[in-house]
Amino acid sequence: MTAAPPVSSPLTPPPPAPERTKRRLLELLKRHGPQTVQDLAAHLSMSVPGARRHLTDLQDQGLIEARTERPGGRGRPQHVFLLTERGEAVFPKTYSTLCVDVLRHLQALYGTGAVLQVLDARSAELAVGLQAEIPLSLPLAERVERLSAWLTQAGFDTVVELDENGTPYVVKRNCPNLTVARQYPELCLSELHLFSQVLGVSVTRETRIACGQSSCRYRIGS
Repeated sequence: MTAAPPVSSPLTPPPPAPERTKRRLLELLKRHGPQTVQDLAAHLSMSVPGARRHLTDLQDQGLIEARTERPGGRGRPQHVFLLTERGEAVFPKTYSTLCVDVLRHLQALYGTGAVLQVLDARSAELAVGLQAEIPLSLPLAERVERLSAWLTQAGFDTVVELDENGTPYVVKRNCPNLTVARQYPELCLSELHLFSQVLGVSVTRETRIACGQSSCRYRIGS
């Protein structure tokens, strides 16, 4: 007589879906900071090769990165995984609400000009920091490309386009500061000042996401 196939116990939970496992890995890194693959595998009661496959997928998505460090500053170096800025963005933040509240109080206490003054001071500080990465000695085309790459790293999903005359445009297809920008256009104006200072040429904004358009489009030069 042929034996009947084994019946799975209804009490046995199904294995977690791959996306759920990846989410749990991100949550562990958020909660505990940098972790080795062995630590993460132990937390999830799974094999090290299985955890490594999920971590590789998360790295490919730009959500985590790996680095080498010594535990406690001593001992044998080990590879650990940690969240990138994009990975941090997966988790809810209240930064935009806090920023809007701070700007609202700043405006109430010191007048409308104070908001732009503070944001311009921040942009000036950023420009100083960018001078090493985007020196004015570089050709304009390369300066534009480097600024675009820096903006993309900051979450703006930026590309460089050329019109029929070869004039470069910096096009931001995402605005991580949209909540603030909609209420305080000074943020976008200050950003315009930053681009001009970093590139060393005039910059004109032609479209703006905060106004309902699909991208923020900046013409570089006259």
